[in-house]
Amino acid sequence: MECISVFDMLKIGIGPSSSHTLGPWRAAERWISELKEQNVFLSVDRIKVTLYGSLSLTGKGHATDLAVVLGLTGLDPETFPVESIDTTIEHVKTNYILHFNSEKQIAFNLDSDIVFDHSFLPFHANGMTFTAYIDGEAYSSTFYSIGGGFVVKEALINSKENIAIQKAFPFPIQKASELLKYCKEEHKNISEIVIQNELSLRSSEEISHELSRIWNTMLECMYIGCHSEGILPGGLKVRRRAFDMHQNLKDELVYTKKEEWLETIRRTKVPFRKIFKWVSTFALAVNEVNASLGRVVTAPTNGSAGVIPAVLMYYMVIEEHQANFNHIKQFLLVAGEIGSIFKKGATISAAMGGCQAEIGVSSAMAAGALCELLGGTPEQVLIAAEIAMEHHLGLTCDPVGGLVQVPCIERNSMGAIKAITAAELALETNPQHAKVPLDDVVDTMWETAQNMNTVYKETSTGGLAVRVNLSDC
Repeated sequence: MECISVFDMLKIGIGPSSSHTLGPWRAAERWISELKEQNVFLSVDRIKVTLYGSLSLTGKGHATDLAVVLGLTGLDPETFPVESIDTTIEHVKTNYILHFNSEKQIAFNLDSDIVFDHSFLPFHANGMTFTAYIDGEAYSSTFYSIGGGFVVKEALINSKENIAIQKAFPFPIQKASELLKYCKEEHKNISEIVIQNELSLRSSEEISHELSRIWNTMLECMYIGCHSEGILPGGLKVRRRAFDMHQNLKDELVYTKKEEWLETIRRTKVPFRKIFKWVSTFALAVNEVNASLGRVVTAPTNGSAGVIPAVLMYYMVIEEHQANFNHIKQFLLVAGEIGSIFKKGATISAAMGGCQAEIGVSSAMAAGALCELLGGTPEQVLIAAEIAMEHHLGLTCDPVGGLVQVPCIERNSMGAIKAITAAELALETNPQHAKVPLDDVVDTMWETAQNMNTVYKETSTGGLAVRVNLSDC
């Protein structure tokens, strides 16, 4: 059975897209590893990369070409300073030289050696082929970026291939019904089942360290977004709103450094009308950072990265001022497990399933996690996830200008608010009276994805993407 870790669902990377930026970046790294395994890396004298389908149609707006170059340069998206991206790319552009894996210099023309091919490969909408030339002979390898930073080589049947850790969890889970069965048999909540699975892969200290790193990245991202003003890059001239909203909300907040920011907010009494304004501010902040090639946590994707941190902040700022790292850990464990159920049973790729696969899944993850923190039973946690996804079914992906900005940024705010509402509704629901199992919603989401018109799957060839006049921007 496919075993997906929480750390597969929550990855640290650079925006604006997990499938169009982080995935190609990681694919480039994997291709370099292949060349080294075949002992031909040092003999490569030229490179060509062909981007297909959605990667081609929206690749410029998603900085796919830049991500490929950064990956080929051997830089790590988790640690590479984002402020150095422009200078690194400019060096390649102006000198026509690529520092291949930071080991050898080869000629490279960013405009001609990365080819945008609008045709779709049979397996997945996000295909890419890397070709190395050695003494005139071509060596090619094709990868697919299937959402959330996951990268695979070959097609099986659809986006539900076995690409995760091939180890046996003590509690193997493919469906929500199986997760619930374990909770009942073991008399545990969902996070307790998940931590047992994670402990089969790494130590308790490693789990806490990695979850702390993920949370600190989310917190840093929210802080940066709330304290950055101006216009987002890309040509749409979208003004950052999180800064202005934060300025209007913070009133008398006094802090001198970012480490004091969260605690200062938590000590402030928030009037009812401002609660969801704070939630929206946190969500917008993350995705404005994402849109500007900042570092975020895929949760489960970059385009939906703002939902989970915004809902977790809601819990810490509004619901439980005494919340500590154990609450954060519990939240992220539950969220990751719910996301993995959607990954296994459907897709988290907007190029395959529309925005329901991104914002819908992230909202379900956040709703279920919040529900457990608020005292919900395992049954109610799954009901919360079901409610959140049920009201995102059919949501299309039609990014204006191929950028993860309009309508993507606002959708994170909506997804976060829906998650909070779903959690509250679930807490007031008797599981015996619930009508729709989460597994039915997962199956329905996948059917909806398969039936959705291709133009609404991250191609910028339908919906708002063709209605908005870019010349007016």
